[in-house]
Amino acid sequence: MIPKPILLPKERWPQELLEIPEPPKQLWITGTLPDEKYIRLTVIGSRKYTNYGKDACEKLIAGLRGYPITIISGLALGIDAIAHRAALSAGLPCIAVPGSGLDEKVLYPATNISLARQILESGGCLLSEYDPGFRATIWSFPRRNRIEAGLSKAVLIIEAEEKSGTLITARLATDYNRDVLAVPGSIFSDNSRGTHMLIRLGATPIRNSEDILEALGFDISKKKEERPIDQIPKDCSPEELTILKLLNEPLARDELIRRAGFPISQTNGLLSIMEIKGLIKESLGEIRKS
Repeated sequence: MIPKPILLPKERWPQELLEIPEPPKQLWITGTLPDEKYIRLTVIGSRKYTNYGKDACEKLIAGLRGYPITIISGLALGIDAIAHRAALSAGLPCIAVPGSGLDEKVLYPATNISLARQILESGGCLLSEYDPGFRATIWSFPRRNRIEAGLSKAVLIIEAEEKSGTLITARLATDYNRDVLAVPGSIFSDNSRGTHMLIRLGATPIRNSEDILEALGFDISKKKEERPIDQIPKDCSPEELTILKLLNEPLARDELIRRAGFPISQTNGLLSIMEIKGLIKESLGEIRKS
């Protein structure tokens, strides 16, 4: 069960939220507000995500492991839920800001109630300006977006169509003087039109986790192998390391086998073992690092 929400006293509100033009009049919470010393990053994107968007979201957040960062999102279907799960997997605390009240009977979407419980069990919280029994409406989501933007130091857009609620949050972030970060995507994908438009308007393009860390103000001048990101597992065989080095970009299986230079049967067996170990994944005819 999700604990009964309580009103959060204003003296405990994150200061950044009090500074936005239209702060909420009240703030309900269930769970524990993550440490104020952690930098808050809002991660949002399309509900109708692509495999590329999912992989990008998971990979980027995994690269933040070990840093004092709190991930904020809206508990919605799609990239929001992927971001929350990726953060939990990386050991990062979460703040979920749904477009409904926090009572379990109305929490939206109902399909993500188990995810909400995981967020709470991992030391995160759910926040809402709406009364606990408030059911989500069309207008409650755009209103909710200003809280996501207001809480954060930066907003990361994974995927967005040209007209979407995600872009409302990006616009609010700009109005609140927050950094807007956007992941470039395929020129053939509708889900990339919004992010490409943001980049044209001045958003910071994000190529890897290091770009996010720099945008959040972390010093990443140390050698890459000394940082807790993008680490290569220590138990990899020389052949597995060869495959991982080739996968700086997704490759079709036949092309990967050609570049590896190993016998076909050996490479296919190696790829199967690496997928079981969680080192790689195959989707839409391409193999990529996990």
